[in-house]
Amino acid sequence: MMSESEKWKKINKSVKERPKVQEYKNWKELSPIPISLPIDGNIGTTGDWRTFRPIIKEGCNKCGICWMYCPEGVIKRKEDGTFEIDLRYCKGCGICAKECPTKNIEMIRESDIKDD
Repeated sequence: MMSESEKWKKINKSVKERPKVQEYKNWKELSPIPISLPIDGNIGTTGDWRTFRPIIKEGCNKCGICWMYCPEGVIKRKEDGTFEIDLRYCKGCGICAKECPTKNIEMIRESDIKDD
């Protein structure tokens, strides 16, 4: 395993030495650089206008790709490593479902969901 200082040296190579495309399998492989995170539901609660709702299905491999791509920052990692979506703020854009490598996030039409 690479030490923190080795990771830092790796990302600070000269521009000519850096690869053109850097691919990551999950959030743990991201470089140790500061990133800004969106504020929970930064444009407010969703209300009743959302058309589709993301549902995390069985089989999630806990990679965190959905968390990385959510533009609203409403996907949270629970203590057991699984993720949950705060539907109060989710806008239903579907980016999480599109980016999920295992296709375990399904977009369900709101009108098809029966409230308990």
